[in-house]
Amino acid sequence: MTSAIGDGPAPLDLSGITVRFGSFTANDAVDFSVGRGEIHALLGENGAGKTTLMRVVAGLIIPQEGTIRIDGRPVRLASPLDAAAEGIGMVHQHFMLISTLTVAQNVCVGIAKAGRVFPDLAKVARDLEEIGARYGLQVDPHALVGSLSVASRQRVEIVKALYRGARILVLDEPTAVLAPQEVDGLFRVLRMLAEAGTAIVFISHKLGEVMALSHRVSVLRHGRLVATKPTADTNPAELARLMIGEDLVLPTVDGAHTPGQVAIETRGVSLRDELGVTRLSDVSLAARSGEIVGVAGVDGNGQQQLAEILAGLQAPAAGAVIMASPSGPVDVSRSGPGRRIALGLAHIPEDRHHTALVDMSIADNAVLDSIDRPPLARRGFLAHRAIRAFATRLIAANDVRCTGPEQGVMTLSGGNQQKVVLGRALAHDPRVIVAVQPTRGLDLGATAFVHRQLLAEREKGAAIVLVSTELDEVLALSDRIVVMFAGRIVGAMSRAEVTLERLGAMMTGQAA
Repeated sequence: MTSAIGDGPAPLDLSGITVRFGSFTANDAVDFSVGRGEIHALLGENGAGKTTLMRVVAGLIIPQEGTIRIDGRPVRLASPLDAAAEGIGMVHQHFMLISTLTVAQNVCVGIAKAGRVFPDLAKVARDLEEIGARYGLQVDPHALVGSLSVASRQRVEIVKALYRGARILVLDEPTAVLAPQEVDGLFRVLRMLAEAGTAIVFISHKLGEVMALSHRVSVLRHGRLVATKPTADTNPAELARLMIGEDLVLPTVDGAHTPGQVAIETRGVSLRDELGVTRLSDVSLAARSGEIVGVAGVDGNGQQQLAEILAGLQAPAAGAVIMASPSGPVDVSRSGPGRRIALGLAHIPEDRHHTALVDMSIADNAVLDSIDRPPLARRGFLAHRAIRAFATRLIAANDVRCTGPEQGVMTLSGGNQQKVVLGRALAHDPRVIVAVQPTRGLDLGATAFVHRQLLAEREKGAAIVLVSTELDEVLALSDRIVVMFAGRIVGAMSRAEVTLERLGAMMTGQAA
């Protein structure tokens, strides 16, 4: 992308930023700036220091060393209010919105005027409509946020930042939950904002997007800035090498592979939530031994509910779930996770922090789903020596970077936490694997590790249902792909039949 970058002092200029947590240095004398009308991409593996640096910009962390300048002025950002007052707006990967409030009310939260619960909502609504029309960010100010699509909620976050006077916009992994057409729409908005003079920091793991969108790119590794260069002067291979310090080749599925018999299937499954809203409608899906079935779709279209039904965390309102066993097909529709684990199912949940891990040691987490298996338990008592040995083997086999089995799992990086979850799931040679967003938030190195492990299980004969909003991941790993929209499977195709245009049309409910 090319554009004229504004002259004069940079809207945001970080110089020599150093942040330490005890003996650990998260940012080591980092220099970073973004010009007026510039889109500056920030790359780095998990733990490279990107989040810490942006928390400094947001006023959430005060660095021990270094200078922050806004338009050439040294400033001290001691709180998010300080950052907002300087024209800094953050769009987080996990939206900071309240579902039960309207768009206009969400925009006003935190900026109430003295003597009022909210500012004049009618005027706020008019202002939001004007901002939306100016930048192609149309949202209904009176709509409840809970009724909006993921893409619309993201537009609300951007409009909220602009309403509050943001001249410097920081976006953290903004495309993680968007379909291809929605990504194109977001990029149009960001280019329009840049042309209007907004300084934009774009954080992403997706190298193709960085190449397509940004003017400059900076790479952090181990807390240090290792490169800043014009995007036109680099390429994805070089950026990947800068991020991880070596060449990286992501594995892909072998197309010349013949799957076996059906290992798990749903037959006409439907589901309503506690409010009576239909979440799944007549969903039939089968996965065969030695096959990866990718489930694609924009977040919130029933993929999570389908995965929970497959794993036994929810029972369908109608339809059936069938698993293969040595003695023949077994209806597990009303069976919980324990029965399915006994039949060889492993589940890699979407949210490792809330549904996969507990705030205990690595060893404790390594045996959460197998605590009653010998030799981990004998006569109802835990065999602590066996548990420690099991966890030690899991750590070694999955390259978990830690001090040992006794280390608290919540002190690990996201990538190492996911390695614990993955290692636990694969430790007992599962016949069926339900993997939900297995690489969400992971860097390139950790993503490649997860992909290699899943492909190895496929080669061993496991049937894998891969639920992911990362289209590159679905395309690289899947033998077959199904697309979900509004709680239904709206398309199914082999890997050879897939095009991004067709996939994107299905994901957004358009005719394929």
